[in-house]
Amino acid sequence: MELTLLGTGAPAGLPRPHCPCAACATARGASARAATALLVDGVLLLDLTPGAPLAAARAGHSLAGVRQVLLTHPHDGPAVELPAGLPTAGRVADGRVLTLLGGHRVRAVAMDAPGTGYEVTASGGQRLLYLPPGGAPAGVTDNGGSAPAPVPAPYDMVAADVVGRPDAVARLRAAGAIGPTTDVLAVHLDHDVPPGAELDRRLAAAGARAVPDGTTLTVGAYHPVPEVPRRTLVTGGARSGKSWEAERRLAAFPEVLYVATGGGRDGDPEWDARVRLHRERRPSSWRTTESCDLVPLLARDGPPLLIDCLSLWLTDAMDRADAWSTDAAAWAAGGQKALRERTAELARAVRETRRTVVAVTNEVGGGVVPATLAGRRFRDELGRLNAAVAAECEHVLLVVAGQALPLR
Repeated sequence: MELTLLGTGAPAGLPRPHCPCAACATARGASARAATALLVDGVLLLDLTPGAPLAAARAGHSLAGVRQVLLTHPHDGPAVELPAGLPTAGRVADGRVLTLLGGHRVRAVAMDAPGTGYEVTASGGQRLLYLPPGGAPAGVTDNGGSAPAPVPAPYDMVAADVVGRPDAVARLRAAGAIGPTTDVLAVHLDHDVPPGAELDRRLAAAGARAVPDGTTLTVGAYHPVPEVPRRTLVTGGARSGKSWEAERRLAAFPEVLYVATGGGRDGDPEWDARVRLHRERRPSSWRTTESCDLVPLLARDGPPLLIDCLSLWLTDAMDRADAWSTDAAAWAAGGQKALRERTAELARAVRETRRTVVAVTNEVGGGVVPATLAGRRFRDELGRLNAAVAAECEHVLLVVAGQALPLR
């Protein structure tokens, strides 16, 4: 099955008309994207983009052989202009199956938002799933969460709104629709993420990729799937966006275990509000555990871990080692050794874990020197902890003003 992406952008395109944002300002040349439209084997057109015949011609194709035009999402603007010679565009009722003359089988897939997804199976058995902008497959699991029905085998290719609906990718993974070799393409790309390296980095974290408009791909042909780093450390200052960055890295994966090392604080409504905000923005499929006992969690097999954060883990470790004492002799006699051993044990556990791990920590020491001995000790030990854990991670990110800078 041959797939040509006549456009890969959001319905309004990228850059959006008259939009002054930074992402639109830099979406030029190869980074500019027309509204998403897919041409399958020259006979099936999924969605229409303005200037579709010209887009096809630039890609070395013609729309003369198109026998079916299917739309995936409601068009709120003016009526779609149908190029001369193309059959009438329409949508298929959920669950209905069309068989085209060329041997393609098209099944309409129900969505959890307005729109229709399409599963296309070629005569040779290759399978493509195409989802509309802002849509994820509908369905209900045994525990009440949304998920598509299980599929007999992973799709060869999935084209979806990966940036806008990463949970759609998570649902498909949970249902077995996306496997280790599935080529996940990001389409309907809007100005939520700046184009270029930042877009590529975020998509790679979800095991997906983007291609320029006009790209032709063979569905079912081998293509290296972006490798998701197994261990990632995200560091940064207060309110820098490091927790958001860590959560985004696992948003496309189901059954994440969120490890909160802070616990509760009786009588502190501001802290309770912080915890509540974190919980409300996590996907409903994630589980949460409050624990500073990280070594056993890292040693066990299971879903990805998101640890937030190592700074609070260190606070607990220093409590256990009585490291806050101003008695320098007591610290040198035992507390320092106990804390360093605990830190080394955690670093070893990160090195040996088989799980996917994203850990958040704070970057301190770049400003005012703490006025107290305890404060300076915490600053120094956190710096040592961050260095030890970073040494065991394939990927290290520094988040500054909401921008993630890859250090490794």
